[in-house]
Order: sequence, then C-alpha cells, then structure tokens
Amino acid sequence: MSATGINFDLRDIRFVLFEQLRVQDTLKDFEAFADMDQDLYDAMIDQAAKVATELLWPLNKSGDVQGCQLDADGNVTTPSGFPMAFAQFRASGWIGTMAPAEWGGIGLPRPVGAAVGEIFSAANTAFMTYPGLIRGAAELVTEHAPGWIKDLCLPKMYAGEWAGTMCLTEAGAGSSVGDNRARATPTDEPGVYHLEGEKVFITAGDQDLTDNILHLVLARTPGAPEGTKGISIFLVPKLQIAGDDVGARNDAVVVGIEEKMGLHGSATCTLVLGANGPCRGYLLGDEHSGMRIMFMMMNDARIQVGLQGLASASAAYLNALTYARERIQGSAVEQWRDPSAPRVAIVHHPDVRRMLMLQKTSVETMRSLVYTTAWRNDMANRHPDPDRRKHFDNLVELMTPIVKAWCSDLGFECTRLAIQTYGGYGYISEYPVEQHMRDLKIASLYEGTNGIQAMDLLGRKLTRGGGMLLLQWIQEAGDGIQAARDAGLADQANALERAVQAVGATAMHLGSVGAEDNLAGVMVQATPLLEMMGTVVLGLHALEQARIARQALDGGATGSDQAFYRGKVLGLDFYVANTLPSAIALGKSIRTADESCLNEALFG
Repeated sequence: MSATGINFDLRDIRFVLFEQLRVQDTLKDFEAFADMDQDLYDAMIDQAAKVATELLWPLNKSGDVQGCQLDADGNVTTPSGFPMAFAQFRASGWIGTMAPAEWGGIGLPRPVGAAVGEIFSAANTAFMTYPGLIRGAAELVTEHAPGWIKDLCLPKMYAGEWAGTMCLTEAGAGSSVGDNRARATPTDEPGVYHLEGEKVFITAGDQDLTDNILHLVLARTPGAPEGTKGISIFLVPKLQIAGDDVGARNDAVVVGIEEKMGLHGSATCTLVLGANGPCRGYLLGDEHSGMRIMFMMMNDARIQVGLQGLASASAAYLNALTYARERIQGSAVEQWRDPSAPRVAIVHHPDVRRMLMLQKTSVETMRSLVYTTAWRNDMANRHPDPDRRKHFDNLVELMTPIVKAWCSDLGFECTRLAIQTYGGYGYISEYPVEQHMRDLKIASLYEGTNGIQAMDLLGRKLTRGGGMLLLQWIQEAGDGIQAARDAGLADQANALERAVQAVGATAMHLGSVGAEDNLAGVMVQATPLLEMMGTVVLGLHALEQARIARQALDGGATGSDQAFYRGKVLGLDFYVANTLPSAIALGKSIRTADESCLNEALFG
C-alpha cells in the first residue's frame, strides 16, 4: 500500500460479497445471473482495481488542479487525459456493468456492481460522475421512455457514446423542487414539447467525452397544478435525435460552470433552455408524473452517493494506515521520559490507533450496509415470491436515506480523521487525503441535502403503514441479534438489542409528539434521529460480520485470514464500547423534546 497512491481493501470487499452476502449462492438461481459465478466476480474486481490504479488514479490530482473549461459556444472541455481515459473506459464495457445484455451490458448483480463502483470512485470521484450519470439516466429511460427512444438511445448510452444528466434544480428554488418554474409547451408533434427556463447545479452537465448528452429535465406544462404534483419530466438532447435536423444543436446551452470546493474534474453547469430558439424535449411517462419518475433515478443516485462516501473514506483510511506505519516520530508512550529511547512509527501511538480504529470500523460497516442494500435491491426486483420482493423493497426504501446521509457524513468524518492521522502533512496536497475530503463534501449536499434525507426518514419512511417499515427492520435486527448470541457474542448482541429498542422508543416518542400537531418540534429532531439510527444500523452490520468471523476462527482459520477475522471481532468490541453509546445518548437528547432553537427570539 502507499501513503500517496490509491489503495483498495480487496480482502474486505470479497468478505462482504462472498462470505457475508454469499452472492455466488444467493443470486445464482435468478435467470439473469445463472451463467455467472465467483470466478467471474473475482475477475471483475481484480480488473476494476487494475483499471482504477493505472487509468483513473493518475488523472485524479491533475484533474483536480486543471478543472473544466467553458467556451463561448457553451461547450465544456474536461481536464487533460479525461477524453482518452473515458474512451478506454467505455471501450472496455465498464459503463454497462449492470446493464441488461439486450442493451449491450454485462448484467452483473448490483452488489458486485457496487464493489466495482467503489473501486472506481475511490480512484477518481470526479471522473466517475460522467459514467455514473449515464447509468442512472439509462435506467430511467428503460422504464419510462417510448419504445423508439429506448431503441435509439439505450445502446448508445450503455456503450458510452451518449451521456445523461439530471436537471432538477433552479436558482431560488434549490431543494424545493415544487417551486420550479421551467415551462414545457406542447407542439403539434405528439409527445414533443418546447422547453424554456434555466437549470443550475447540473452534475456532468456538459463535457467533451461523448457524442451527445440527454438531459432529463423537470418542467411544467400549461395549466399544471402548483407544487410537485404539477411537474412533468422530459428528455432534452443536446443534439437533435429526431426530425429533419438530426445532429443539429438543440437550444439547451450551458452558460456557466461553477467554481467549487472540490470535484473540479466534474463540470457543474448552468443550463438555459429555449433562450435563442426552440428547445425540443420528449415527454417521459404522463404529464404531471415527473416527480414520481425522477425519484426512481434519485433513489438510485442517493445510494450511489452513499457509495461515494464509502469509497472516499476507504481510500483515505488506507492512505492514513500506510502513512502511520511508515512515519517515524517520537518514542513509545512508555518511554516518553527517556530522550535516548528509539523513535517509533506513529502507528504505535495510542491516539493514532484510536483514530485508525474509528476509520476501520466505519469503513467496514459502511461497506456492509451499501453492498447489502444493493443485494436487497436485486432481491426486491428478482425474487419469485411477491411477499419476499415486498420485504426487500421495504428495507431498501428504509435504508436509502440512511445510506445516502449517514455514509456521506460518516465518510467525511473518516477523511477528517485521515488528515488528522497525517498531522500537518495531511493538510497539504503532497498527500491525497485533503482532496478526498474536498471531493466528498458535496455528497452531503447533492441528491437532496442530508437534512432532507433525515426528514424523509422520519416523515415518510418511519410513518409508512403505521410504522410498518420500522417494525420490519426491528424484527430483522432481532433475528441477527439472536444469531450472534448463538455464536457466542451475547454481550455485544445484548448491547445492540438495547440500542435497537432505543431507536424504536425514540421513533414512537416523536410519533406521539407529531400527533399533537407539533411538526416543527418533530422535524428539529430528524437529523439526530437519522444519526442515531445510522449508528445502530452500522452496529448491526458489525455484529453480523463478527459473527461470521467468529465462525471462521472456530473453524480453524490461519495466517492472514486469522488476523483478518480477529480484526472483525475486535472491531465489534470497539464499536460497541466507543461508537454505539452515542446512539443511546442521542435517543435521550431527542426525548427531552427541547425546542429552544425554534424560539422566535432567535435568528430573526
């Protein structure tokens, strides 16, 4: 491993996939994966690590320094090397790793795709925004576009010839999508509209990597109801895809790119529609169904943001671990008073070990959560039993805001700890951890700020069906806790049981407060509740991993495997003693029902 390069924990990636989720067994009966096996998955992971190391990582720092440029005609130039790398990336089929074979994809299971995505994102987060948006847009087109658009666009998108974007936000509206003002006027051509308006903060909004870009735009048709119920969604190509002027420039023009804290290699654009001529767009689905359709892409994007948090945290942690092993500074704590004592690597200092353990347990439990959510997504879409499909879909729905918000927040904290591990060297660009932090900060803001994720969890997910999703999660947690008890982890299991009960009690308390029509008093506790539940969720993943590791140790694991599994058991001990108590404390804080920040005497 390197303190200045890119590192991947392939051993832990394989542990989650093949020992914890057992994707080679649990998914093999689905027709789509019948011809796939662990050898294929292993080969994909190894090749992804090779591509990430040799192709993507060398462009990470240079792309950060150079950034993107916009010309007078509204065309973006990406950093040097990006077009060449993208051409190689798409030629190798990486954009369609999870796409169906009928559209030219490989069709990998989602958890294996998540592993590949983690590796690529860790190496170059900015670069991966371009193929990431293609995949998300293509999945939406698959579900909601007319047949001729699917036949024309999907092969080109999954081949990386055409790109996609998501255009929700408008200046002044921000996260309040219902306040959008962009207009779509029907034409004489069925399904064709002329769009007018402006969209901002469009990730990968333009580039010089593909031949065309398909923007997915939210807009209002004439007479549409106010708010989100009146929004429709349109496919707006950069270059015309139908009619007499195929290939001509559509009037969807980038007029600015943002100067940002990080993610400099990804163009964040302002797009103006219909200012200088007709801007043709094609209706997807029915009028006024735009928000429902867009949420399909949004929910997937939110899981991808959680994956971004995991990837950056893992890369930063592994850099910090290597640095701590190599950096000689000071004597061992037992010999501080002896000026002649030998100098030691900082990995021997207790506070450094504490920071490394916080990073290790955070990264490994986040990986378990993200991959498990991807696995549940496959089960929800493919299981033959409709009740089981609903079961898994409920858990994906419940976990999505936690994956997005908690993995992005906790991932950012891991990058902070990585910088702290380096000391002053972590703050300078000679080492990569400061860029990991800057590139990751956006994850708590885009695809719905983390405060919105918290309100979604509390206001929608935990109240659905009278708390049905929460009760289902509590029941599943109970099954895992009992399995851990049976494996000899009774003390840790009991601690997690108390924490799960505290989440349930806290959610019920907030439900009773809300019943008294005190919505502001409830929502002021939304973010603390998400943090509380996220902490307990990751604790349950630590418990499951330790149970599997304990079984492997009892089965006679030796050598490096023995050390790996022992690390899982110690990781659970550390998490239960050092991290889990914060969830209990948050529950007590929430139940005080303090509303002092809502007092009108404050803040104007």
